[in-house]
Amino acid sequence: MESLDQPDSAAMRAYADELRDMFRQIQDAGMELHAQARGVQVTEKSRDGLVSVTVGPRGELVRLDLDPRIYRRPEARQLADTIVETAQRAAAGARERVTEILEPVIPRAELEAHLDGDVETALAHLAERMEGER
Repeated sequence: MESLDQPDSAAMRAYADELRDMFRQIQDAGMELHAQARGVQVTEKSRDGLVSVTVGPRGELVRLDLDPRIYRRPEARQLADTIVETAQRAAAGARERVTEILEPVIPRAELEAHLDGDVETALAHLAERMEGER
């Protein structure tokens, strides 16, 4: 008799088979997808068009361009806020693009949990899949 708290062996086998298939897919497409994800760059312009921010796949700042017209309005706090807001939109865009690239081999919810550093949710997804709950 199996405990109600333990996943049954058939579900665990099915999950192991699914992991093996996922691993094969990642292996087959991995290098190409990895190169695509590493090459992601997203550029966003501020609403006023005076600030342009480019970020890489992890949201890291790659380039910052400031239109010379910003010096006509010397509000440093406003400029700083504009740069931060524009960089945040660019980082969100980069994250979405990386997720789209990797989604064929890594389920979106699991990838997002990992990108968020949300170990609890990532483990919950793993437990659900092991129990066959999807």
